[in-house]
Amino acid sequence: MIGILIFPDFQLLDAAGPISVFEIAARASDKPLALRVLALNAGAVRSSSGVEMMARDFKSANAITTLVVAGGSGVAEAARCPTTLAFVQRLARRSVRIASVCSGAYVLAEAGLLDGRRATTHWGRTREFVARYPKVKFEPDQIFTRDGNVWTSAGISAGIDLALAMVTEDHGEEIAQQTARQLVLYHRRSGGQSQFSSLLELKTPNGRFGALLSWARENLDAPLTVENLADRAGMSARHFARAFAAETGTTPSKAIERLRVEVARERVQSSREAIELVAEATGFRDPERMRRAFIRAFGQPPQALRRAARAS
Repeated sequence: MIGILIFPDFQLLDAAGPISVFEIAARASDKPLALRVLALNAGAVRSSSGVEMMARDFKSANAITTLVVAGGSGVAEAARCPTTLAFVQRLARRSVRIASVCSGAYVLAEAGLLDGRRATTHWGRTREFVARYPKVKFEPDQIFTRDGNVWTSAGISAGIDLALAMVTEDHGEEIAQQTARQLVLYHRRSGGQSQFSSLLELKTPNGRFGALLSWARENLDAPLTVENLADRAGMSARHFARAFAAETGTTPSKAIERLRVEVARERVQSSREAIELVAEATGFRDPERMRRAFIRAFGQPPQALRRAARAS
């Protein structure tokens, strides 16, 4: 049985999106839908939009094998609720598959479920989340992550991608594809895909290095060394490296690798261009160097991402 955990001021689509996925998958697999909406108190729970959803209390969760925690503007209070945290921890001890959508990750983090695990949440909460939960292996630009029995996803619509991945695990690829088509999703996104531009949009959209990063993204085949970047920024290499890290939270070399791997992933997934040519055009030069960067960023080599994109 699947449980959807909500709370006052939850984001409606965080709950309704996965619910729709599981409903359609159950119909496609010709199996009854076993799903319950859960909340601290039974009854109508008001979402942030004002629309209410009926829920049962936590006592109704004995048969739950998967729990999906919604996010929303009310998540801060939910993440401070001892009864809610104890409920999530109790299910985790039973080896229940537990997931979060968007800021629902805060509930999992407060419950201690994300310590030492890979996790993600909405890109807009990155800095706060990283500062608050330093033990989490945070991956800010992933659509969703899975680390053992714990899943997390990015903002709102990414919860649909996460639910489709669960359907694949539970019912197989064919049912997942049927479900995606019924939802008019022409491409089922894998967890390795980026939310979007991880540095230009997420870290410093209006910061003093925004223009430099935009230029670098358009010139990835250039020798983008720290010295060259510092010179373009009109700073000494040492001062540039310190200032860049302070503002972006990463080193210049790691930032350039992220930009390169981001653009390379787009080309790998959207074209039949030879891997060697992609590596050359994005500044990796050596395909093996690009392969190692992909594994660091996405946990998969370029060829695996290309196969997944073609299959979806």
